[in-house]
Amino acid sequence: MKKIAVVLAVLALAVAGCQKKEEAPKAAAPQAGAPQKPAGAAPGGDPHAGLKPVEIPAGAGHKGKVLQTMDAGSYTYVEVEEKGQKLWIAVMKEALVKEGVKVGDSIEFPDSPPMVNFQSKELKKTFDKVIFSAGLRKVK
Repeated sequence: MKKIAVVLAVLALAVAGCQKKEEAPKAAAPQAGAPQKPAGAAPGGDPHAGLKPVEIPAGAGHKGKVLQTMDAGSYTYVEVEEKGQKLWIAVMKEALVKEGVKVGDSIEFPDSPPMVNFQSKELKKTFDKVIFSAGLRKVK
């Protein structure tokens, strides 16, 4: 009889423990500078939707001449010649339009670590190195 009472007590504790509702984990606070999805954004949508290009101050880092541009999605890839070397940057299309940048213009953009062997699925092209920039500035 004692065995049955012990088994029933353990069973009652187990059932009570299983019924306890666990607190939902609290969402991590967004990190400063991290892209934020706009309210109501569809899951799996463009993670950059709603972002605006950053104003780039004079003397921001790199300076070069625009050789060519290629649009892909919300980005424009810009080939730049800087001190005799060619490099690619990627910026939001809006930044190019805002600054009125076109082939032959001189631009400035901040330095950041390049992505190596970056594959653009839309362009069906792999870039040896590409710098993703928050913006650029036309040198007048």
